Amino acid sequence: MDVTLTDEQWQTFEEQGYLKLGKVLTELELAALSQQIDYIMLGKAGCDYDRLMMQREAGEGHEQSSQTLGFKGSTLNYRKIENLEFDSMFLTYLQKPLFREICDKVYGKDTRISCFRAMFMNKPARHGSVLAYHQDRWTDLDRDPLVTVWTALDPATIENGCVKIFPKTQHRLINPENPSGFITSDQVSQLVENGEPVHLELEPGEAVLLHNWTVHGSEGNSSEQSRRAFSVCYMDANTVSAMGKQFTVVMD
Repeated sequence: MDVTLTDEQWQTFEEQGYLKLGKVLTELELAALSQQIDYIMLGKAGCDYDRLMMQREAGEGHEQSSQTLGFKGSTLNYRKIENLEFDSMFLTYLQKPLFREICDKVYGKDTRISCFRAMFMNKPARHGSVLAYHQDRWTDLDRDPLVTVWTALDPATIENGCVKIFPKTQHRLINPENPSGFITSDQVSQLVENGEPVHLELEPGEAVLLHNWTVHGSEGNSSEQSRRAFSVCYMDANTVSAMGKQFTVVMD
């Protein structure tokens, strides 16, 4: 597992808007994080559930829940869980030296770093929501977060809804009027005219570095294999939200 990136890797990231980082978790770390997120979903973790934003996926006799604070029942059928920086195990992972190096490169050496969100994302077997194409940016912030690290906890394949991206789309905002960066169907069609999307298939424990403006989305899960992942969006800690949102400093 590399603890630093080469000049060639940085050049690839800057040109393409993404970079596969390879294995960033040891087998023991992967097993521990996978078990911890299952414990969180089942209500068995020793964490403060009142601080976690949790969204249950449709299924098991339930409709998809809203994404709000608090536990939504013991099930492995959660779609999203946010605020995982408040879990010590996930916090330790997102503070790895490689990620500090990435933030130093993007935001400036020794800049204090917050996370916009530290989020578990899940596509349970045989279902899971489609995520429309978008760029990760939010108009209520006074500056845009620029990088996300997306880590596979399960195999991420075309069949189970791996992330798909349009490389080299990070250089401009395509639909700046949308408050969450979603693009229109016409804009997607224009991108497809210039090339098909790239599917980011990953093995468990592998990660990909994404520029937040790189257009990405995902399909549902048509397989028997769940697609669990952990995504961290790193931001300059000086960022101010017009809505008054507060963000946790994760790197001083």
